[in-house]
Order: sequence, then structure tokens, then C-alpha cells
Amino acid sequence: MREVQPGVYVGVHPLIQTKLTLMRDVRTHHREFRTLAREVATALGWAALYDVRVRERPVQTPLTTTVGYELDEKVGLVPILRAGLGLVDGVLSVVPNASVWPIGIYRDEETLQPVTYYEKLPEQMPVTLCIVLDPMLATGGSAAAAISLVKSRGVERVKYIGLVGAPEGVEFVRTQHPDVEIFLAALDDHLTPPPTRPGDPPKGYIVPGLGDAGDRLFGT
Repeated sequence: MREVQPGVYVGVHPLIQTKLTLMRDVRTHHREFRTLAREVATALGWAALYDVRVRERPVQTPLTTTVGYELDEKVGLVPILRAGLGLVDGVLSVVPNASVWPIGIYRDEETLQPVTYYEKLPEQMPVTLCIVLDPMLATGGSAAAAISLVKSRGVERVKYIGLVGAPEGVEFVRTQHPDVEIFLAALDDHLTPPPTRPGDPPKGYIVPGLGDAGDRLFGT
């Protein structure tokens, strides 16, 4: 990973970039898109958990007893419905004992403001580290709202994993939550402006991006 600005990391590994290129391709079938999303999320999960706390424990090898390690903190995953579900399995392959609490937030396409329609987070979340998952960090509104919800339930350490981000969204999240590290496969150019003629893309989409991640994950 490369730290492109304070607290923002982009996956520059050749395999991450190769898989992301396939995800950008409009011809990629949703079945392959799901597989690629899971694989990239696995790589980003390894990166995001670089500082997870561990404790020593003895382990018996075939030859002797030595010192090993095990996790010393509880990790929670908070995917933003629906597209965030496409990243869950990838991160769970890194930390399989993590708890998962999906939350529903959609972006009003006119105002671009986040609207929360589903959340059942515990009043006091029994984890020490929480990772918010959402493939597209566009305006940053949904991500910031999800992070605020998680913090309101007592979690002090929060991180964000996504596939593609726009500078506008990254700046918004970092302004609202400067303590939250962001892990992406790519930091793209900009967001689309309001359409001015028929056929223009909706406003607030990441360019070059990869389209609507939810539609492409679920074939809708």
C-alpha cells in the first residue's frame, strides 16, 4: 500500500491493479465482478489490519515448543447495504472471527445526502476495532454517517475499506473523521457534475470509476 496523503492508503500492488482493471471493464460479468471484489477486499483487509493487536501464546511445533501469537482484540465489520456486502467475505477470510453488522444507508440522488433506513448496531458494540465497508467512496456522506454511527456505540478505532474513491469523498471523510484511516484500491479523478442533457451520467458518480458497484455485484 502507498500512503498518498495522511491516513489514505492506495493499493499499488500489480495484482490489485490488474483485478481492478477487470472490474472497471464494462464487459466483466457480475459473477466475475463478485469474485474480483472479494479478492481485492482480501488484499485490502490484510493492509488495514497491519496494526491489529496480538498477544503471545505458546505453540507446540512438530519439533519443539515456541512462542506464537493470537489476536488480542475483537474486530467488527460494518458493511453499508447493499454494495458493502460484496467486500465482507474477502475481509472475513483475513479475520474469520470478526462480527458483522450491516447497516442500510442510501444516497439521495438529488441532494447527495445520506439517508439511514436500517441499523441494528448494539448500544455498546463489543469490539475494539471496526472496519466500515463500502466499495465506492464518492461524496463521502454515507461513509461519514456510518462511521459516526459506529463511534456513537463506543468504538474508538474505526477504519474504512473501499474499492474506488473520489478526492471529494476522501476529503469529506478525513475532515469529518481525521482519525479514520482509508484503504482503497484506487483514488480516481473526480465526481460527475449534474447532467445537462439526456444521456449524461447522474451527478456524484466516480470518474473513471467502475459504475454502480451494487448493480454490478448483484447483476441488477
